[in-house]
Amino acid sequence: MIPALYANLKRPPRTVTDGLADAVRAVAIVVVIVSLFTLPFTDFAVLSMSLPAVMLSRMIGLRAGLDLVTCVTVFVAAGSNVLELYRAWTGWDLIVHLVCTGVLAAVALVLLDDAGVVAPTGRRRTPIVVATMAGLALSAVWEMVEWLGYRFVTDSIFVTYDDTIGDMMAGGAGALVAGVLASRFRLTRMDRAAL
Repeated sequence: MIPALYANLKRPPRTVTDGLADAVRAVAIVVVIVSLFTLPFTDFAVLSMSLPAVMLSRMIGLRAGLDLVTCVTVFVAAGSNVLELYRAWTGWDLIVHLVCTGVLAAVALVLLDDAGVVAPTGRRRTPIVVATMAGLALSAVWEMVEWLGYRFVTDSIFVTYDDTIGDMMAGGAGALVAGVLASRFRLTRMDRAAL
């Protein structure tokens, strides 16, 4: 598995979209490093949590467009927290949960498929069900992390019952959309090293 991840990571960009995704990845890395020295530690921590996702999307060999959308979405989600956009723009939180959970559910589908957790059935409903379940699970973890941050790090994190349920519903909807798309389109590159 590690050699395949490395092979996908070192593969040179072949399209403009590949190059854009790599540029977003590079910007994310630089921003996180700079934030370590210029922002409060909590902001650095939030931004740094986006790095595994922006790197993993390349390492598992997502198609160029999905790779780019994953990188942008995850980094926008983290940056929105640092810039306090979730408080400033009504509804932004739900939009980010919908899109971000959707792309992360697509990543989860690829990982679960590669690990042999989900056997290929040939049925279109399988990725729809698995993506939705993965997205709801990711939404629950996301909300637990928010609550832990609120409880043990800073009370400036907005945590209410309505917010939590709304975020999880948006995340589940995004994951459902990802599953429907995955049932019709390939998520990974044709030339990727299989994990």
